[in-house]
Amino acid sequence: MSSSTDASSSTDTAHREQACTALRELLGLLADDAPAERFAGPAAAARAAGASAAELTAIDEATQTALRVRRTLNQHQRREAELTALFDTAGDLAALRDLDAVLRAIVHRAKLLLRTDVAYLSLNDPAAGDTYMRVTDGSVSAAFQNLRLGMGEGLGGLVAQTARPYATGDYEVDPRFQHTTPIDSAVLEEGLHAILGVPLRQGTHVIGVLFAADRTARAFTPDEGALLSSLADHAAIAIDSARRMEETRAALVDLNAASQTIRAHSEALRRAEDAHDRLTDLVLRGGDFTEVATAIGALLRGGTLIHDADGTELARVVDADGTELAGVVDADGTELARVVDAGAAEPRTPPAEAVAASRASGRAVPFDGTWVCAVLAGPELLGSIALTDRADLGEADRRLFERAGVVTALLLLLRRSAAEAEDRVRGELLGDLLSLSGTPGRLASRARRLDVDLALPHSVFVAHSDTAARRLLLSSAARAARTRHGLSGLHHDHVVLVLPADDTGSRARALAAELTQAAGAPVTVGAAGPATGPEALAQAHAEALRCLSALRALGHTGRGADLPDLGFLGVLLGDDTNLDSYVRRTLGPVLDYDTRRGTELVHTLRAYFACGMSQSKAKDSLHVHVNTVVQRLDRIGHLLGPDWQSPERSLEIQLALRLHAYTGATASP
Repeated sequence: MSSSTDASSSTDTAHREQACTALRELLGLLADDAPAERFAGPAAAARAAGASAAELTAIDEATQTALRVRRTLNQHQRREAELTALFDTAGDLAALRDLDAVLRAIVHRAKLLLRTDVAYLSLNDPAAGDTYMRVTDGSVSAAFQNLRLGMGEGLGGLVAQTARPYATGDYEVDPRFQHTTPIDSAVLEEGLHAILGVPLRQGTHVIGVLFAADRTARAFTPDEGALLSSLADHAAIAIDSARRMEETRAALVDLNAASQTIRAHSEALRRAEDAHDRLTDLVLRGGDFTEVATAIGALLRGGTLIHDADGTELARVVDADGTELAGVVDADGTELARVVDAGAAEPRTPPAEAVAASRASGRAVPFDGTWVCAVLAGPELLGSIALTDRADLGEADRRLFERAGVVTALLLLLRRSAAEAEDRVRGELLGDLLSLSGTPGRLASRARRLDVDLALPHSVFVAHSDTAARRLLLSSAARAARTRHGLSGLHHDHVVLVLPADDTGSRARALAAELTQAAGAPVTVGAAGPATGPEALAQAHAEALRCLSALRALGHTGRGADLPDLGFLGVLLGDDTNLDSYVRRTLGPVLDYDTRRGTELVHTLRAYFACGMSQSKAKDSLHVHVNTVVQRLDRIGHLLGPDWQSPERSLEIQLALRLHAYTGATASP
């Protein structure tokens, strides 16, 4: 007996050691950045060693978690590589000496970052009316390297003509483009299939096209398009800077009489390079929007405002005169700093027409004494920057202001990438929490890393809209959850939020209004809670779904409520039938008045409804004068609200009166 027990204990110990060994191996694989296929090894070894089903399940879960961590790390590494390349390109521009070297570096970085076989850049020739190859990387065909495309011909000619990015998974069979024999022959000789092209712009003028291409058919993602567009913006800046330096040299040689103008122009270039260095260094050091706004205001001697694409104010810096309120809020509206001055004002919103004009022209535009520049990543609007108190902005300062928009775009892209990563993690935790996947301790630990305390009571909110875009509703919910230290995500095809509990019904109404405004369409929110712990939150989620279904069935689109807000219907649908709470919520003011004054308003209500809401019959039943009935009913209307006799309210009140009589009877000996 003892020997068999010892053997069993020894086997259990061996299995636990095997599980611990498997976990250590998984951590080692993560640390070594091992290939994904190697992560199956620890589970296979444990299975071969005879580990129990529970231990194998734990090892499999750990393996899946390790693979998710590996994917997240790889995504961060890729983002870091992309941003590093963009910063390096910005540094090259700041120290611009050789245009060809900078363009070759940009094309090479485009090839590496997009992981394509070939990258190349073409420039427009206004005299010939076509576009020609300027720089290639990865090309092996001489015909392709010397190719010229007429405006509108092929993919590149179409991009150069329309100033819009185009992509094709297989150029040879794509009917959207004007195929010509020289172009098709050169592309065939190079062996290209998938091609992505984005325009190089100087203001509204297209000066060329930046391409990335593969020798196998595939589809390009929007992120790849945005990244290539950012590189194209840098290339356009390089070409523009080189052109301006050439103009300066020519002016120094040919226009000795204009030496003062030339010195001013050189100073503008120096300031532009210095500004680009300072702003790029700010981003590289992890500077925030406040620091960037401060640097722009100092360089251009004016007040600076930065907004995101939704018009939310991210930073505001006063000018040297300090004539207005300087406040800083993050993207979710949380105030981070405030400097009050005599001209304190509410946060400004960027003028939509000025942002649209800047976006269309690609240049900073004046508007009512303020200069506005759209912040773009290719064709995508990321936000805007505004310069106040500089109505006399010259061309050089205007371009410096536009360069600041490129650096602001990098900062906004970095912020968006970080927010998207955090929202994915919050969504995964929400799904595990409501699905009861994982131990409570582990879920609480994951929540603490996101600044969410599951030890506190939380309420569950389920949002639905028949017309709003799901992506927009989900992003609006994520922003609302971050500001309130909660969770949000998609669970069972519904947008769900778990937020710290206070007044669940009031929070549901406020959340419905907030999401409706953000999504631009009615959003209905069903709520339940408060609840503490995964199991209770899962039950609250089911109750919130029932509340949402009731709201939609009753036609309350665009409203928010919890089950108690639905009156007797909430009592029927709720898991916890609290009759006293319903009676207090419906008749509380009248009950309190009777208690304080010794009146008989509740008795009058019963008689009034029993007589079919007839005042004359009620006075006979109560044995009082009709004026007394009228006075009592007026008092009841004052306590319960002017709509207390409406069909819906009167039904609620009559049910509460019956429940009050019932609960009073059951409480009697």
